[in-house]
Amino acid sequence: MQSQSGPVRIGVVGLGRFGRLHALTAAGLAECELVGLVARRQTSIDAVADELPGVPGWTNLDEAIHESTAEAWIVACTTAEHVSVARSLLTAGKRVLLEKPIADNLEEAESLAPLVQPDSANLMLGHIVLFNSEFQQLREEVARLGPISFLDSVRHRPASIIAKFPGENPLQAAMVHDLYMAQVLVNRAEPVSFHSRYHRTASGEVDLAIAQLQWPSGAIGSFAASYLTPAGMPPRGFDRTEVFGAGWCVRINPNPRPLELWTEQAAWPLALEIRTGQIGPTGMMAEELRCFCRVVRGEQPVPVGATYADGLQVQRWMDKLAASAERA
Repeated sequence: MQSQSGPVRIGVVGLGRFGRLHALTAAGLAECELVGLVARRQTSIDAVADELPGVPGWTNLDEAIHESTAEAWIVACTTAEHVSVARSLLTAGKRVLLEKPIADNLEEAESLAPLVQPDSANLMLGHIVLFNSEFQQLREEVARLGPISFLDSVRHRPASIIAKFPGENPLQAAMVHDLYMAQVLVNRAEPVSFHSRYHRTASGEVDLAIAQLQWPSGAIGSFAASYLTPAGMPPRGFDRTEVFGAGWCVRINPNPRPLELWTEQAAWPLALEIRTGQIGPTGMMAEELRCFCRVVRGEQPVPVGATYADGLQVQRWMDKLAASAERA
């Protein structure tokens, strides 16, 4: 790809909840210019026309690749389509920001390997929690304070998810975020042991996953992810991470953000650190896209936790944890 300058011309594939947020964020950043949208249905493109006036849309990816001016693409479609969409974009020489996970299974994820550059410069994975301001500060404190002895992460989501998305496992859908945070904090070290257990509802759905990892250093990581929070709690449940070392401990509570509102009932208006309002995008998605623009321009490497190899490593961890839970 020839060297470019100026704002990165970006297209977005997928206009669901996260795809829309990516598009609105990209449209508001000085570092990039939103120049294309791709969705399976024209109605999805029409639905964002008022928010993104003048941005062309396509329902055919190949046409969008050849007709748009986009040099880089954000892939935020369904996981089942991730590999096929990313393959088309990488084959066309485009830079890609691919939302997690890479694929539904490891074999499919590994099939992209021939197209990914050794330093992953043409494929960055989208994991916004790595750009959360609280996690960024936690990472700095851990690096300053010394070796980790114990890491404890919980990520609880509403019980209603079980009915809305039957078959969705909190290990793959929720705990994965904490596994990526752990991967960064241990600097990609490979665990030496994997243990996991599931709790199931009366109908057999997994509503809780518990996992434990241990690394060669002796550090232990404990993880819990569930669909257990009742309707009266924040709409995206809650997250908490604590990290312990010799004589120190760091704790973050990144979800919901510390903004509460009460009218006829309690509300948590800022569950995630993502804003796309009129004053301009702020928060972890904005920082992720700024980072992606710097990667596209060759101004920085893909960060730890966001390379293709990182994605494969965490996907292997999840496979081992899922196998452990099924054996229990």
